[in-house]
Amino acid sequence: MKRLLFILSGLVLPGLLFAQVKLMSMDEATLGTGLTAKNLSQLQWNGDETTWFFTAKNCLVKGYTDKPSRDTVLRLQALNSRLKEAKEDTLSRFPGITVYKTNRFSFLSKNRIFSYCLADGILQKLNSWNDNAQNTDLAPNTFFTAYTVKNSLFISVSGKEYTVEASSNPDISFGSEKVHRNEFGITKGIFWSPSGDKLAYYYMNETGVATYPTVDITDPIAVLDGTKYPMAGQKSHSVNIHIYSVATNNHIDLETGADTAKYLTNVTWSPDGRLIYIAVLNREQDSMWMKTYDASTGKFLQTLFIETDPKYVEPVTGPVFLAGDPSRFLWLSRRDGYNHFYLYESSGRFVKQLTKGYWEVSSFSGSDPEGETILFICNKDNPIGRSLCSIDIKSGAIKGITSSAGSHNVKCSADCKFFLDSYSSLGFARKIDLLDANGRLKQELLYDANPLKEFKIGKTSIFKIKNKENTDLYCRIIRPVDFDSTKRYPVIIYVYGGPHSQMVTESWLGGAGLFLNYLAEQGYVIFTLDNRGTSERGKAFEQAVFRHLGDAEVEDQMCGVNYLRSLPWIDTTRIGINGWSYGGFLTISMMVRNPGVFKVGVCGGPVIDWKYYEVMYGERYMDTPQTNPEGYKNASLLNYVKKLSGKLLIIQGYQDGTVVPQNGLSFIKKCVDEGKPVDYFIYPGHEHNVRGKDRIHLNNKMYQYFKDYL
Repeated sequence: MKRLLFILSGLVLPGLLFAQVKLMSMDEATLGTGLTAKNLSQLQWNGDETTWFFTAKNCLVKGYTDKPSRDTVLRLQALNSRLKEAKEDTLSRFPGITVYKTNRFSFLSKNRIFSYCLADGILQKLNSWNDNAQNTDLAPNTFFTAYTVKNSLFISVSGKEYTVEASSNPDISFGSEKVHRNEFGITKGIFWSPSGDKLAYYYMNETGVATYPTVDITDPIAVLDGTKYPMAGQKSHSVNIHIYSVATNNHIDLETGADTAKYLTNVTWSPDGRLIYIAVLNREQDSMWMKTYDASTGKFLQTLFIETDPKYVEPVTGPVFLAGDPSRFLWLSRRDGYNHFYLYESSGRFVKQLTKGYWEVSSFSGSDPEGETILFICNKDNPIGRSLCSIDIKSGAIKGITSSAGSHNVKCSADCKFFLDSYSSLGFARKIDLLDANGRLKQELLYDANPLKEFKIGKTSIFKIKNKENTDLYCRIIRPVDFDSTKRYPVIIYVYGGPHSQMVTESWLGGAGLFLNYLAEQGYVIFTLDNRGTSERGKAFEQAVFRHLGDAEVEDQMCGVNYLRSLPWIDTTRIGINGWSYGGFLTISMMVRNPGVFKVGVCGGPVIDWKYYEVMYGERYMDTPQTNPEGYKNASLLNYVKKLSGKLLIIQGYQDGTVVPQNGLSFIKKCVDEGKPVDYFIYPGHEHNVRGKDRIHLNNKMYQYFKDYL
């Protein structure tokens, strides 16, 4: 409690402790070159040993838990000598490595994977594959490589390519990572078995799914480059899971049923490779069945358990089997209102709820070799921080491992007796410690207090206010440099406000980033609030927006506006607002639902009407336009254009396949119809975000708009 009170009393960046004389340039604020926290690159444990590696100055360095010394164990020059001997291309810098056995690591070079043994210095080429490969996925133990080329799936074994399943039909694909548009925690479409001899992968059929027309302007005559985009209430794609056996060169289909209006996610192999676990959701997303299938025959075996919710169920991680006891697994769920662990036997028998309380488990970190103690990251002591905790499965006793305030990211040793703890807080940029099992500091590996110490940056404070329902809302405010409380300053509200987000965190810069601090350098107060609908605060807090996107969010954000209005150093006639994607939706929502409050708005990739958004995300939070017509009508910004006042700039990536340009263009058309002035800017060649050097242009564009009109 003492730590939490310290934060809420107004924890601030200790910028004035340093001789700050410089201001960031736009290039520095955008690219962050030289201004980000120092790190130990590629920090990882050395297999089963309690030693670890990191890379520095093109060398691999080894550290020890029992002594503070560091040893350089491999230099790039020596690694390149081995590559030359093997008649392979040399490297310009030390490669990214993955330690897969004690003192043995693998690394990629172009379309090849190599192994290097530190004990004897032997370099081995493990595999190579097609130059056109995408979505590459390496099998554990065997290093067989699965990959896609266009819509077809292949594997490479010792450099020889085998076709798993091929498709010449543009509507059918195998192994695609775009299944269900990356909702439900999906990041890939290929899943190797633990032994690396079988491959599970998605089959996706997009026949009948509408194609959204995007245009590639790089050819002399622009080329239509459409993307399959199932909008809310419309036909979506169907999927199944196929299994491929490397030994037999055959594949089978899982018997997931004839109903195509479902989602298959959290694909997980059993530790022995005999079963596949899949979370199956109905299209309404209010019911989920955890099912098992025989990986040899594809036959459905049983439903282990069912989860339902009157609003929605959203599984984002699969079962986690315990080390030392593969007969039990953990399931992470919000079934009691907060994200917690539940313990099951592999047969499906429920054992017990492991964690409980008004806080959330963020992720599983590891378990001891016996599977008796679970380690996890959570926000138990602080809703905006992250700490490492452990729980004894038998007693249920929870112990905090990390004690320092901040946001922690931890790597556990194989025996879970030591932890490499990398974290930051509002007061320092990064600290990396070696901790023992009780959280005692064994070694400080790195400390970077302030990479911005030579720059003038505004004071950042984190605090909370109440909304109309007396719910705490966490806020961050950055004061301008050389702040003078007798003056009145314009304010820019930076907003995202959608599910799966938490913008205000107990971390370096409070989670704000450099560009927002650059704006504070230019004389603006920068304010951010996490409204209802955002994450890490429990199910009720997030689901408050269900079927009515924009209502609770705007209400909470206006509580923030009213707080700003109460400050004597805020110029209430000069309030601006800025956000992207969901934040773009809220930027315009705030302006049109509160006319006269905001002088300037700048937003990018905004959702204008949720019926133009994709099925999985849109229907989770809004149901369909057919079942929730009133909710869609009230959320559509097209219905509020008459109320628009102030200057508004809408920015759009021309190839945006996430929030398609139809959204922004429909708003522009409505503004024209209503005689409302509005500005619109397109970034050709960019999708939902603007990256690379063009990001500098984007940030200059946004800053200049505020400078001109706010």
